[in-house]
Amino acid sequence: MGKTLKFGKMPEGKTALFMCDLQEKFRPAMFHFTDVVSNAKKLVESTKILEIPLVVTEQYPQGLGSTVNEINIQHAVGTIAKTKFSMFVPEVENILKTTCNGQLKCAILFGVEAHVCVEQTAIDLISNGISVHIVADATTSRTQEDRLLAFERLKQIGCFIATSENVIYKLIGDKNHPKFNEIRPLIKDTTVETGLVSKM
Repeated sequence: MGKTLKFGKMPEGKTALFMCDLQEKFRPAMFHFTDVVSNAKKLVESTKILEIPLVVTEQYPQGLGSTVNEINIQHAVGTIAKTKFSMFVPEVENILKTTCNGQLKCAILFGVEAHVCVEQTAIDLISNGISVHIVADATTSRTQEDRLLAFERLKQIGCFIATSENVIYKLIGDKNHPKFNEIRPLIKDTTVETGLVSKM
């Protein structure tokens, strides 16, 4: 892994967004699900403006339903149904061969559940030489205990733990970025204190 990636850089043209199983049937069971969806929506909308590729998976959609309606994923480079817990299924691997011109180096990963599908996806991505940023305020589990312990394990294997706002500002990098004024209202209007990272 390159030196800049070790310090948490998200290289332009070599970074993609991975949204893991944010599906309607999970809503009643997940810790702070409404807040997680709100932060995920902010992240997806901001990265769409920045033209960063979005990869979406849905876990067994026949039984667990589709991605939540609040998040528009029509621009995704792929929406893949799966039964494997990790997002790193053959269909996603094929998408990654052309995403970022086959030069993907950095994954921004979020969704559910932190200790199952998100964690196993991160392991597979890192094993394939891709650095991983976990968006903590857009990632959850049924319990806060499993969620926080998952973040601890993810840090141990080399993931960067971030917030949605941290990721967006890191991607923009400069107040004079041509898309800054378009993205700024998304951050300003939706950022609230949720307690999602207060015990990390």
